[in-house]
Amino acid sequence: MKLKLSLATALVAGVLMAPAAWAQDKIKMGVSIPAATHGWAGGLNWHAQQAEKRLEQKYPNLDVILVTARDVGRQANDLEDLVSVRQIDALVILPFESAPMTDPVRAVKDAGKFVTVVDRGLTDPSIQDLYVAGNNPEMGKVSAQYIKQKLNGKGDIVVLRGIPTVVDNQRVEAFQEEIKGSQIKVLGMEYANWNRDDGFKVMQDFLSRFPKIDAVWAQDDDIALGVIEAVKQAGREKEMFILGGAGMKDIIKRVMDKDTLVPADVLYPPAMIAEAMEITARHLVEKAPIEKQYIIEATLVTPENAAKYYYPDSPF
Repeated sequence: MKLKLSLATALVAGVLMAPAAWAQDKIKMGVSIPAATHGWAGGLNWHAQQAEKRLEQKYPNLDVILVTARDVGRQANDLEDLVSVRQIDALVILPFESAPMTDPVRAVKDAGKFVTVVDRGLTDPSIQDLYVAGNNPEMGKVSAQYIKQKLNGKGDIVVLRGIPTVVDNQRVEAFQEEIKGSQIKVLGMEYANWNRDDGFKVMQDFLSRFPKIDAVWAQDDDIALGVIEAVKQAGREKEMFILGGAGMKDIIKRVMDKDTLVPADVLYPPAMIAEAMEITARHLVEKAPIEKQYIIEATLVTPENAAKYYYPDSPF
């Protein structure tokens, strides 16, 4: 440079330029998730917000930008904004839907950003650098193992499914495979749409059709709450037990309190978003090596370990 600054001028310039330099040093991680439209998504949002606070405190040079969307179109627009306006270095996304969000995420990857996908995989897995999800087949298997053990391998049960999806199919197929060879009989199996009201209606139907039910696999904790209400209204709560899944605090509390109607639960934790954010942040800031895939175990929650999975401040 031909122009030489005096020492004083240089110091002033340095002070003036420092904020801009610090801003440039910030590592930006965008997090895009569905809005809290139901119980599990509410828990997802809560854990994401907690992780945002925790990570920004741990890593002062990390800026976590959390956005939520109520539909596919909004989420796609959010991704465009995160890249072009917010200029993120990495994206952590739980897609609203897999297929329609694949190309928008591909555009993020093509822009040179690190991509972490959570739970609902894309139709083209090659786009993602990291995948974090629950273990759906294991959820079905662990549920079947518990019911089998609790009934000593013999009994009549009913099953309430979620919605017709790959996730639901994986759970149910693994469940059915695990009870093969036992004397567990599935009296009825119906979709309850991972919904409390539908769980109530489906269970009312089962109760009217079957005079003896030993156990209920509700698969999902929202469904389980509807099932519990139907069973109690029918006065049959001493006849059976109910096994849900996900880790809703209301269900975990029942397990902690040794409720005989709800003796256990199987995790499919919304906290997986926090796990994905933490792994991604550690890789970005500390340059820590990571695996391509992290599958979270479907842990059986019993009175002995329930306190470990109880989050009283969570909306889910």
